[in-house]
Amino acid sequence: MKRLSLMLGGCVAAMFSVAAHAESLTIATVNTGDLTRMQQLSEEFTKNNPDIQLNWVTLEEGVLRERLTTDIATEGGQYDVMNIGTYEVPIWAKQGWILPLDKLGADYDIDDLLPGVRSALSLDGKLYAAPFYGESAMIMYRTDMFEKAGLKMPEAPTWEFIADAARKMTDRSTGVNGICLRGKAGWGENMALLTTMTNTFGGRWFDENWQPQFDKPEWKETLQFYADLMKDAGPVGASSNGFNENLALFQQGKCGMWIDATVAASFVSNPKESTVADKVGYALFPTKQGINNHGNWLWAWSLAVPASSQKAEIAQKFIAWATSKQYTELVASKEGWANVPPGTRTSLYKNPEYLKAAPFAELTLSAMNAADMTKPSVQPVSYIGGQFVAIPEFQGIGTTVGQLFSAVIAGQSSVDDALAQAQAATVREMTRAGYIK
Repeated sequence: MKRLSLMLGGCVAAMFSVAAHAESLTIATVNTGDLTRMQQLSEEFTKNNPDIQLNWVTLEEGVLRERLTTDIATEGGQYDVMNIGTYEVPIWAKQGWILPLDKLGADYDIDDLLPGVRSALSLDGKLYAAPFYGESAMIMYRTDMFEKAGLKMPEAPTWEFIADAARKMTDRSTGVNGICLRGKAGWGENMALLTTMTNTFGGRWFDENWQPQFDKPEWKETLQFYADLMKDAGPVGASSNGFNENLALFQQGKCGMWIDATVAASFVSNPKESTVADKVGYALFPTKQGINNHGNWLWAWSLAVPASSQKAEIAQKFIAWATSKQYTELVASKEGWANVPPGTRTSLYKNPEYLKAAPFAELTLSAMNAADMTKPSVQPVSYIGGQFVAIPEFQGIGTTVGQLFSAVIAGQSSVDDALAQAQAATVREMTRAGYIK
């Protein structure tokens, strides 16, 4: 008994010793389904790394961006791992705000990352953020509702077809909306959709001399088309709906179509989460009739280490785990291959198990490969970006414009007034920043 007591005492002491010497990582992520799942599965990481404790901060997209931007710019040091996107990475890397990821381990296989995604997350040949999942944008639609309405989705749908189909499928008496689109204000919420949409309408944010273009016909046509469509076939309260809200509506059978990030495909087709899982079809992002441009949406939610972190080495150890092939296999073992994080690794799109389980896989890859961030519009531009403009000022300008356009959907402003205010605000900020002389 005495020996047993000594052994137990030794074990308890060892446990306290590990706890006492455990390093803690504070990880800030957006509250999307894939990243929430990562948090749930992270016990696999801590089981193999008992000396590392994980503290999570999970926030809605707009709030996350605001807090991370403030912390990184002020060197606040609140976070050790940051969940950031394709927009922030090259800008923050150039500012020296995030560290290059040079300690991911010999078995990480960085060359397996999709070339376009790796390039977007690099500066001067160095990777500054590891992609957790990548995406473009596409149409998700209810095959049963299309059949009932006598419709067939074309291989290359136009906005004109989408609008007509949405109005035909709308049934206000049963709360079914023909289409769900982002309306929540934010440069990464409604402006991600509307920027991509105006690209397809032949519009652009700025001309070659950085002059804002909200006073041009393309933006007027885009915003009017969007406002009319949401009024006729969109959900009530659409001005408050972002990615997560529209996902829930589609899963509940309240949307005939949803046009959004390709990453949503696994959630709308998952029978554990979606009431319409067996009735979903997929199609390319629409084009405007006569204009051959699918909008060039390209994004990767990624993990980076802020320069202010004092725990860069163990932060990279966590990032290597969360964005590895092994993590993908872990998700597949728990949730099935259709639900693994998409859009980051070439090997996933050569995996027969994934291709068999995910009917949206090839369309996702095609959309991502087709995106050209250097030519977002059919008109010449002064910037790089698809659903955003890759300059530091865009975050503030895009949020301001997003609020103006969300007010149109809420019935608080007209299209003409919103565009006039957007033009004035953007000219003012671009002049102040020195782009316009």
